Amino acid sequence: MYSIELMVEEHNDILRFNQVMRKACFKVLHGSEVPVEDFRVMIDFVRTYADKHHHGKEEKILFKEMQDHLGPIGTKLITHGMLVEHDLGRLHMSDLETALDEFEKTKEEELKLDIIASAVGYTKLLKRHIDKENEVVYTYGAKNLSPEILASVDERVKAFEEEAMDHQVQEHYSAILKELEEKYL
Repeated sequence: MYSIELMVEEHNDILRFNQVMRKACFKVLHGSEVPVEDFRVMIDFVRTYADKHHHGKEEKILFKEMQDHLGPIGTKLITHGMLVEHDLGRLHMSDLETALDEFEKTKEEELKLDIIASAVGYTKLLKRHIDKENEVVYTYGAKNLSPEILASVDERVKAFEEEAMDHQVQEHYSAILKELEEKYL
């Protein structure tokens, strides 16, 4: 199924990104200056690529179909599981941005804890979240949604991807990921 295969590929990009974010935190932990601008680029990567682009396809297309057609199990799996974790990831990024803003204003050393905690918390959440989606959620959806609904999901995901390509979303964030990997890995 095209849409699920694509989302798994995007998960691989997000996991690569997680390694970058953890390495940046590790350097700060060991005395390096806080790379404020790099962390802001990382926040943009999360908000635009991981959240708006990737989660957009999940929330607006695949998960919506699962909620609409897979009864209480599908609804609970998505509403009380995946969507809650998406919101928690957004909270981690908001907390990271707040910590960076405060750090830039005050240069208070203790704020490094908040920067690291928010960033690493995000990476740990996303690792577990991706494992659940790849191994449970996507598999459940693929096995239990009708072939017609799955075909519709694929068509709508293709249209979503084409629109993103028109705006060079994939190309832009792929280049950013490579730059960050060269810098931190």
